[in-house]
Amino acid sequence: MKKSQEQVGFARDLRQKFTDAEKALWMKLRNRQVEAVKFRRQQPIGSYIVDFVSFERKLIIEIDGGQHNEEMTKERDEERTMRLEERGYRVMRFWNNEVLTNAEGVLERIREAL
Repeated sequence: MKKSQEQVGFARDLRQKFTDAEKALWMKLRNRQVEAVKFRRQQPIGSYIVDFVSFERKLIIEIDGGQHNEEMTKERDEERTMRLEERGYRVMRFWNNEVLTNAEGVLERIREAL
């Protein structure tokens, strides 16, 4: 599926507006620091833009803030995860505070998934 220019532009904007948790995790994932696996940030996949993805390992990592605890957002997240899994990806979700307070635990879970 071809990426629209609008979607690519939106992904580019998101890369400039990282949350603290996304910045912290990106500093650990970039440059093949985890299991020598290449991750990309804010990448379009179908109609979604995912926080981090390893295309070679088909692993998506999403970092969620408090708004993801609301019922409608939970339902959208479940639908999104299902659609991405239909494309063959495994989706891992972590809370912002989990990344900020337990980065090593998060990285260990990512290593196990890889």
